[in-house]
Amino acid sequence: MRVLICDPTAPGATEKMRAAGIEVDVQDDITADELMEVLPAYDGMVVRSRTKVRAPVIDKAKNLKAIVRGGVGLDNIDVDYARSKGIAVMNTPSASSASVAELTIGYLLALARRIPDATASMRAGQWEKKPLSKGSEIAGKTLGLVGCGRIGQEVAKRASALGMDVVFYRRTPTELPHARQVPLDELVRAADYISLHVPHTPDTHHIIGAAEFDKMKAGVYIINCGRGGTLDEEALYEAVVSGKVAGAALDVFADEKEDRGKKLFALPQVIGSPHIGAGTKEAKARVGEEVADRMIGFYREHF
Repeated sequence: MRVLICDPTAPGATEKMRAAGIEVDVQDDITADELMEVLPAYDGMVVRSRTKVRAPVIDKAKNLKAIVRGGVGLDNIDVDYARSKGIAVMNTPSASSASVAELTIGYLLALARRIPDATASMRAGQWEKKPLSKGSEIAGKTLGLVGCGRIGQEVAKRASALGMDVVFYRRTPTELPHARQVPLDELVRAADYISLHVPHTPDTHHIIGAAEFDKMKAGVYIINCGRGGTLDEEALYEAVVSGKVAGAALDVFADEKEDRGKKLFALPQVIGSPHIGAGTKEAKARVGEEVADRMIGFYREHF
C-alpha cells in the first residue's frame, strides 16, 4: 500500500506506518494542482484541514482506497461521494477533544475576567485597576452547550468542576453525570455562557442566529471553538453592538480564507484565535497515533 501524507502530521505516525509495511511519502505542503497530478499513484492519503478532497480530486484518484483525516470534522472531504466510489473515509474523533475543551474553558475565564483587555492595558503602560475590576466569577453561572459529543462532554466535566451549572442541547437523548439535557429554546434563554460544539451541516448552519440572540439574557457570552458556519456572525455582530451579548470568543469562522471574522474583531468585546483548538503538542501526538492506527488497520484488512 502506498500512502501520501498531504498535511503536517506527527513524524511518529509516518514511522509507525512504515514499520507496518506501508510505503509512505510525505508532501505536507502539496498544492491543489500538484495533488491532482500525483494522487493517481497512491492507494491512501492522510489530510488534516488544509487539503480539500472534493469530487474532482476523488475522480482523479483512480487507485485511492482510503482517506484518513487527522482531526474531528470531515468538512474538507466530500465523504458521501468518496464512499460511493468505494473509498473508506476515516477520522480521529477523540484525539484532540481535551485540547479543544481546555481552550473553551480558557475563553470562559478570559471573558469573565477580561484578561486580554488587562494584558493590552498593561502593555500600553497603563494601570486600569478600577475599570478592569468589574469581572465576574463563573462558579454558579449557567453554561449552555450547543452540541455535546466528545468535546462538549469534556467541556461539561471541566465546567462542572469549576462550579458551573451545565445544560446542553443534543438531538440524541443522552444521560451525563455533569450536565442536564434541555431543548435549544430553553438553553438559549437560561444560559449565561453559550458554547458551540456541533459540526457544520445543513441542519446546524446558523443554529445560533438572530432568533436565538433575541431570546438570550442581556449580557450573555458566546464561545465558538467548534465549526465556522454554525454561528451567524452577522447576527452576533449586531448582538454585540446592541449590548445583548457582553462578549464573544471565537476560534473558528465561516470564512477562514479571506474574511476571518475581521468585522467582529473591530469590536473590543470580541476575542479570538486562528483555529488553534487542536493545536497542542499532546493533541498532535495523539492525532498522529490515531492516523497511523486507522491506516494500518485498513492496510492489514485489505492488502
